[in-house]
Amino acid sequence: MFIYNIKINGSKVFKTLFFIITLIVILIAIVVCCKIFFGAKKSGSSVDYVPQDHVSKISASNYTNILKTVHDDIDDYVGVKINFTGYVYRVLDFNENQFVLARDMIVSSNYQSVIVGFLCEADNAKDFADETWVEVTGEITKGDYHGPMPIVKITEIKKVDRPTEEYVYPPDDSYIPTAGIL
Repeated sequence: MFIYNIKINGSKVFKTLFFIITLIVILIAIVVCCKIFFGAKKSGSSVDYVPQDHVSKISASNYTNILKTVHDDIDDYVGVKINFTGYVYRVLDFNENQFVLARDMIVSSNYQSVIVGFLCEADNAKDFADETWVEVTGEITKGDYHGPMPIVKITEIKKVDRPTEEYVYPPDDSYIPTAGIL
């Protein structure tokens, strides 16, 4: 019968395990950093991964979230095509080809509202009277109206009936856009 006497040096085992675990954590961190930095370069523009004929539909439920997102980061959404409904609203200092495609946003429990919307430009904008409900399709561009602002260059506009969901609500934290995609 053989009896083995094994002596384990706890300090060396701990140091070896600590070294191996530290090495694994460092390798994982390097891989994650490479994915983040090199992956971001590949997806630099929405044009790279969104088909050019794709049109994002904006509804009453996501209207203010998208409006806020585009205003906050205009450059990421330049060139994105959108389709949405609202009413024509003009301010005195607009050009004759400009209007806001507006919605009334409820801001209090007693239904007080403010007007929100995208500034739009269309060659035939003067053909549509104020408070006319229209559906537009257009492309987001970067323009200037008292500072940088997204402007929707309208490619298609048509008169529609007042929708059943005519009011919109303030943006919430549940909407998380992916850069360049609405």
